[in-house]
Amino acid sequence: MATTVRHRTDHHPDHHPEQAPVGELVKRASEQLSEIVRSEMRLAQAEMKEKGKRAGLGGGMFGGAALFALLALQVLVAAAVAAVALVLSVWLAALVVAAGLLLIAGLLALIGRTEIRRATPAKPERTIGSVRADVQAIREGAHR
Repeated sequence: MATTVRHRTDHHPDHHPEQAPVGELVKRASEQLSEIVRSEMRLAQAEMKEKGKRAGLGGGMFGGAALFALLALQVLVAAAVAAVALVLSVWLAALVVAAGLLLIAGLLALIGRTEIRRATPAKPERTIGSVRADVQAIREGAHR
């Protein structure tokens, strides 16, 4: 009985992939695919880290902008008090401006409450009604 001994040739400089056994090719492909996946995961991780830093910086900038907008509104309120103080005494001007601000706050609160009531209860009422109608139609069809 003759036996053939196969030697691995993947370490030889003149090695060609088409001469390698199928198992060896599958193993190499699997290793290369694993390395590609790991590389892509490292790249995605680095990209998300960079985006996270930028998002944090952007959020901080929005916070700073909100702070300065609030300061500007306070200056505008002081200017409104000063303008009304040209006609009325300062304390009365401050009360008039404060009343105007409270009126605006009250209107916004009423609108907000109305919108919240429209949103509650938090269930899809139209969809529930539609499903009930579908179930009723199926029951009626089943009884025929």
